[in-house]
Amino acid sequence: MQKVFTENAPKAIGPYSHAIISGNLVFCSGQTPLNPVTMQIEGATASEQTTLVLTNLETVLKSVGSSRASILKTTVFLKNFADFERMNKAYEAFFGEHKPARTTVEVSRLPREALVEIECVAELA
Repeated sequence: MQKVFTENAPKAIGPYSHAIISGNLVFCSGQTPLNPVTMQIEGATASEQTTLVLTNLETVLKSVGSSRASILKTTVFLKNFADFERMNKAYEAFFGEHKPARTTVEVSRLPREALVEIECVAELA
């Protein structure tokens, strides 16, 4: 097992790694729409936040030589399920023809009042 930390993604706001590598799999911790430089939430809409969240996940994956095309499964946490369509459009634009398995759930609250948090499992490239 290998712990993953990268300077290019938002710093962890708790006692956890950006990801863990086990065998040929990368288990990425949930990312929120934090700007990695300012550590502030960016994006006023679920669509904007989804794009930043997925970009942050991709940054973690790139740090270990993987990519969005290697994502096997995501879990999407939405503060409000009414944002599902907006999140879904941004998600689809990010992944294109690649369609990882996905679970989407509504939660009562996310760190720093984010609208979206996403975690994933990917293969090493």
